[in-house]
Amino acid sequence: MSSLRIYNDNDFSQPLVFTEDGAEISRQLNEAGIRFERWSTRELDEGATPDSILAAYQEEVEKLKAENGFTTADVVSLTPAHPQKDEFRKKFLDEHRHSEDEVRFFVRGQGLFYLHLEDKVYVVLCRKNDLISVPNGTKHWFDMGPEPEFTCVRLFTNPEGWVAQFTGDEIASKAPRFEQLIEEA
Repeated sequence: MSSLRIYNDNDFSQPLVFTEDGAEISRQLNEAGIRFERWSTRELDEGATPDSILAAYQEEVEKLKAENGFTTADVVSLTPAHPQKDEFRKKFLDEHRHSEDEVRFFVRGQGLFYLHLEDKVYVVLCRKNDLISVPNGTKHWFDMGPEPEFTCVRLFTNPEGWVAQFTGDEIASKAPRFEQLIEEA
């Protein structure tokens, strides 16, 4: 089940808010300027290819492209067997921002988005059928866990894809990691 925790950015000992209610997650995030929604499930084969995944969600992807000016969409998958899983995890664990919206739709699996908004950190556990859109310039980081298992549709306005500007802030190292939060759930 998806969840949202909101912490003070200087105290990760206890969340100010915790909810697993999808409508409440959406409301809280929308109030903070973050798009969060649940899409309908599509039947996909276990070994679905990126092209078949994009075809299954073509209507939704095209709508997002039209609304937001995205020019490309792709599919990224990571499994515990991936030889570079540790490197990929480390790459996303530092606070950064982008010059374009970061949009992810979880086709399967899960991951944690940490959104540093003013003096709060919103920790969003995204799971299958969740769409999150992090506006450009938003400080954030992503934790896929030590044994990543997810497939996401990504949308971009920049044909180069994922380009981060790291903030240098150490806040991500102070926040609870994927393993800790998943055990608590």
